[in-house]
Amino acid sequence: MSPRTAEQMTWHQSYHAVDGVMVHPSDGEAWKHFNSVHPHFSAESRNVHLGLCTDGFNPFESFVAPYSCWPVIMTVYNLPPGMCMRPEFMFLSMVIPDPSSPGRNIDVCLRPLIDELTQLWSSGSLTYDISRKHNFVIKAALMWTINDFPAYGMVSCWSTHGKLACPYCMENNKAFTLTNGGKASFFDCHHHLLPPNHKYRKNKNDFFIGRVEKDVASRRLSGEELFDVVSKYGG
Repeated sequence: MSPRTAEQMTWHQSYHAVDGVMVHPSDGEAWKHFNSVHPHFSAESRNVHLGLCTDGFNPFESFVAPYSCWPVIMTVYNLPPGMCMRPEFMFLSMVIPDPSSPGRNIDVCLRPLIDELTQLWSSGSLTYDISRKHNFVIKAALMWTINDFPAYGMVSCWSTHGKLACPYCMENNKAFTLTNGGKASFFDCHHHLLPPNHKYRKNKNDFFIGRVEKDVASRRLSGEELFDVVSKYGG
């Protein structure tokens, strides 16, 4: 509805990408895969692609009693690279304040936002396009979330502690328990994700002494396969 940004909302579909060069999320595999799976959504270039970012911080001085404040920010990725990360296009959808971290209960606080996103995905909302001078039904999709690892564990409900902390390797990880501390360590446990000819695979001096990594990365599960796995646990 803004004359300044209405035409820019279709930039992601009108610009000409260069093969092998990624200048915008629309150049990535995730975006292209999403368009192929949901062609009806991608056919309308004005439909909104969103990212969600959240993290906690203490708004007071360090010597004051601990406090946890979690802003939840939505970012619009339809816009050109020079616009989509500007402060005026990063929308503060909610703030979750509490003396302690919300932990896995963060999903309760996010429930109103999730309901709105679900409505925008399924039925959309009637709005006005000032650049084309007509009304249309706009829809939105949450493409991804952006978090550090602890916040990732809260938002996804995947435990980021212990030997199953790695969401890629899962039960096939090579984590080991420290002898003195008793904690799980992932040091030098991800060289199998490197290309077969990578020099670090044969480096016996700077990582685990005397070991050459010959294993290959395990196959990454699809969304449908992950859903089948977690469905077995009920709840």
